[in-house]
Amino acid sequence: MSATDGSQAASASTRGRSWRKPPMIANPVLRYGLLVLLAAYLVYAVDDVNFDLARFIAGIPKAIDMAQQMVPPDFSRWQLLLDGVLESLQMAIFATAIGVVISIPIAVCAARNMVPKPVYLAARGYLGVVRTLPEVLIAIFLVKAFGFGAFAGMLTLTIASTGFVGKLLAEDIEDLDPGQVEAIRATGGNWLKVLLFGVAPQTLPRYIGLCIYRLDINLRESTILGIVGAGGIGATLYNSFGRYEYDFSFAILLSIIAIVLVAEWASGAIRARIT
Repeated sequence: MSATDGSQAASASTRGRSWRKPPMIANPVLRYGLLVLLAAYLVYAVDDVNFDLARFIAGIPKAIDMAQQMVPPDFSRWQLLLDGVLESLQMAIFATAIGVVISIPIAVCAARNMVPKPVYLAARGYLGVVRTLPEVLIAIFLVKAFGFGAFAGMLTLTIASTGFVGKLLAEDIEDLDPGQVEAIRATGGNWLKVLLFGVAPQTLPRYIGLCIYRLDINLRESTILGIVGAGGIGATLYNSFGRYEYDFSFAILLSIIAIVLVAEWASGAIRARIT
């Protein structure tokens, strides 16, 4: 049999068959059993949240009426709107500036290859707790402790920034090339020199990107924290809804959307320049 005949026979034997990606769970009984359990849980979850179709349908006209009252947006109280926007920007910028600086020692202490194990465990425990708690929950606690206003909001965003930047930067430090670090140690460099000349050059581009990304997140979060009394434009929005001033609420929402879009564009442009 020639090579041509062999290839024709092989193609004939595979004709009519197509490759299929193997399932993630090979056992069909286990696979379909998990699907049944998932479907049962979804049914239970819908029932547990007391979803009421009649209530949903009855709320549609109210939602339409509220949307009609929002148009056109009321920008007549632009000074109040501007004050809230500036307060949110100040909260986000100050919290990011402070948080990303504090994140550096936290990240170093949370890197397994840089510190003793007790220090590592303590830093990882802090990061775990901070990242578990959502910003709104932290803000509620700080508002109770320090009172209403932007100070509580700034502290909230600062703490959240240390958890976010600290964890990701610590992972970068653990994954860096050990050759450069060993070279500094081989020349007699102490721990600080290893950090400055072995770790910092490798993690600096990533750190700058994390700082910009966290500023983007803080700008978004600063518009929400005011709902729980932590200052910013969110407090103005909450009060306008409470007074049924839906046209002013729509103006605030448009301002928040504009801030988020500008921040998204700016952060994306800066990250593209440094990567």
